Amino acid sequence: MNPKMVALLRNAYRMKQFPAIIIPIILAVPAYAQDAGKELSLKDCYRIARQGNIVVQQAQHSLKAREYSLQANNRAYFPKVDVLAGYNYLVKPLEINLQQVKNGVVDGSSAQAVNTANEVFHQITGQDLPQAVKDKISTTTKSILNTAYPDYNPALAKQSYFTAGVFVRQPIYMGGKIASAQELARTNVKAGEFNQQLVEKELTFGISAQYLRILYLNTILSHEAIILKAFEKNKAYAASLKKNQILPPYLLNWANVSYTQAANRYANLQLDKQNAILELNKLLGQPLNTPLVINDTLEYNRYDIASSDAPAEVQLDNNATYRLVANATDQAKVAVKATRSLSLPNIFAIGNVNVYQKDLPVTIPPWMVGVELQWNIFDGFSRVKRTRASEQLVEEAKLAAENTKTNLELRLAVAKNKMQSLQNEVASLDSARQQARLTTVLITDRMENQLSSVKDVNDALLMEEEMEKIYYTAVLGYYLAMAEYWNVLGTPEEFAAYIDGTK
Repeated sequence: MNPKMVALLRNAYRMKQFPAIIIPIILAVPAYAQDAGKELSLKDCYRIARQGNIVVQQAQHSLKAREYSLQANNRAYFPKVDVLAGYNYLVKPLEINLQQVKNGVVDGSSAQAVNTANEVFHQITGQDLPQAVKDKISTTTKSILNTAYPDYNPALAKQSYFTAGVFVRQPIYMGGKIASAQELARTNVKAGEFNQQLVEKELTFGISAQYLRILYLNTILSHEAIILKAFEKNKAYAASLKKNQILPPYLLNWANVSYTQAANRYANLQLDKQNAILELNKLLGQPLNTPLVINDTLEYNRYDIASSDAPAEVQLDNNATYRLVANATDQAKVAVKATRSLSLPNIFAIGNVNVYQKDLPVTIPPWMVGVELQWNIFDGFSRVKRTRASEQLVEEAKLAAENTKTNLELRLAVAKNKMQSLQNEVASLDSARQQARLTTVLITDRMENQLSSVKDVNDALLMEEEMEKIYYTAVLGYYLAMAEYWNVLGTPEEFAAYIDGTK
């Protein structure tokens, strides 16, 4: 056999296994009853999967969480009002230590008494009191004060007390921290949107590959049924020749073997289709035993690739992977702003009202208002290092975006080249399969005229069968390349419209 044909057959088996790489990633949920018994188009498969696939729902919940986070950050400028309440028990009551000031109080009071008596005496007599009298007054006063002075320290409040109040904190200036948090939340929402698009696009690509596999099996099964009837006819013809002793027994055995092998191949193809239906149900998010009606076959329609040429920048605008990586650059830039804002002060307006004022210590006021400044002036230069780290992340994100763009452009160019190559391959294989069909007809006619053997017909049928598989394998590869092409462009719906015949 031609080595190129052998390679194509090997690729066919690889293509049949290719969707299995994607399938385990996609989990499923029940599908909708209105689709039961309906002939499903590729677009219908996209719709069913987007409505019920667990991975898509997970991405939707992730996006919703990011949206709520953005709403929370947008309310960061609102005042924070807290109700504060507590029960406090002091190991030792708050006291005024009067014993430390006893001497000062006694001496000061005595001196004041002496000075007062002297002023009164001076107003009456015009003379100061004698020193002996002053000493007597001072001594007497000290004696009285020492006797009356408390020998304990009075408490300022009870040993246990209850507090309850309302505390208000209003941001006035945050150095751009709140604005940076809001901007970062907005970029996170964008990232969630792009992530959801990416999940959906990868899901639709996996569905496209599996749907094409079913169309391929439908096509091969329809042709295989024709081949099986031909083998059966050839076997019956061989049996009649054997009965008339025109054909040796071993050639009849050869015809029987060929028919049995063809029947086994047909049965195996039917099992392959059942497996493909199971795998597609899993992708669609339906129970595995959900009946799917897909009876369409794989027909080759040449697509004009040149008509889709456009600048790579425009073509990649819809690609979710590229947009997600580009958004990572914006997130890194916002992170730089956020780390720089850590070096700026925070200013708050504060207020507190104690609604329960019974038994409060004298150190706690009933209410208060004020302005609070918070400014970290030294942290071991950690903020500087964080800023430099975030700046490096910006450069990393830019390089990742550029690398992603290059990879996507490469995938796009490879897909286009594969399509062009397979267009040429399909054209040559179409001619070869037509020749194989004609050869089968000619050899069958020769056998009926006893100019060729039953084995020759069997060989011709095998060659025709093989050429049909090779041809449709090339067609399958062509459409897989086209699916990859539209997937890179980020518009798999275009591929669905093409396959469903609506474009």
